Amino acid sequence: ISTGGVALGARPRAVMEASELWVGFVGAGRMAGGLVRGLLQAGKVPASNVLASAPSDKNLNAWQELGCRTTHCNLEVVHRSTLVFLATKPHILPGVLEEIRPAVGSHHIVVSLVAGVTIQTLQRLLPPWTKVLRIMPNLPCVVQAGAMVFSRGSNAGDEEAALLKSLLSSCGLCEEVPESYIDIHTGLSGSGVAYVYLFAEALAEGAVKMGMPGALASRIAAQTLLGAAKMLLETGEHPAKLRGDVCTPGGTTIYALHQLEKGALRATVMNAVEAATNRACDMAKD
Repeated sequence: ISTGGVALGARPRAVMEASELWVGFVGAGRMAGGLVRGLLQAGKVPASNVLASAPSDKNLNAWQELGCRTTHCNLEVVHRSTLVFLATKPHILPGVLEEIRPAVGSHHIVVSLVAGVTIQTLQRLLPPWTKVLRIMPNLPCVVQAGAMVFSRGSNAGDEEAALLKSLLSSCGLCEEVPESYIDIHTGLSGSGVAYVYLFAEALAEGAVKMGMPGALASRIAAQTLLGAAKMLLETGEHPAKLRGDVCTPGGTTIYALHQLEKGALRATVMNAVEAATNRACDMAKD
């Protein structure tokens, strides 16, 4: 495929016609499956242009049901694709890169989803001309409501970044960042999804304690989180401003917030983000 120059303010030619793009996935787990569903539902690429590899048929059957092509051969994915997503487990990746290295050409764009593997490591294990980008998604990508950040290697330019952002915006929020932010994103959003689930569980259990049926409480808790998040994104207001808008003098909310403050909710969540970020940094060094 050809990706021409990008004029400032113009629609990049890198954002090409869907039928021109051949996309490969080395690894076919849940996160890769979430990304491909987003691409297909948004019409970014036809299923017939997607090829995924995995050692067994365990995960590949779901891809076949989507209309994608599958194989057990990683080299076939590279040979038949221009945009190649690496979606293996971290400990498997070095062996995979050694296997596919001879097939990687200057026309390939290689995008890694693999946690803890730096761009420097990817560039060292691939041919020196390889256009490498690194992306960190989170689990809600599987329902096209993810939060993703990506960084580019030394050979990846504006065209490759524009192509990746155009494709992945179909799976949620997608931002280009310095690579040093990726571990922070892991602590904030990758692991942060679990913090939100814990909070949703606690909200619902509070309602159950006061007499509401559990299933109803869980649905209302989930919708409350969804609505609050939507207001944050769509108004652009600082969370403290929106929180203040809910508090009426002497009302129910300020009494509840007082209890959360006594329980050090904010400090505890900040500590959680810090702990997860530090662990992500440590994993990258292993």
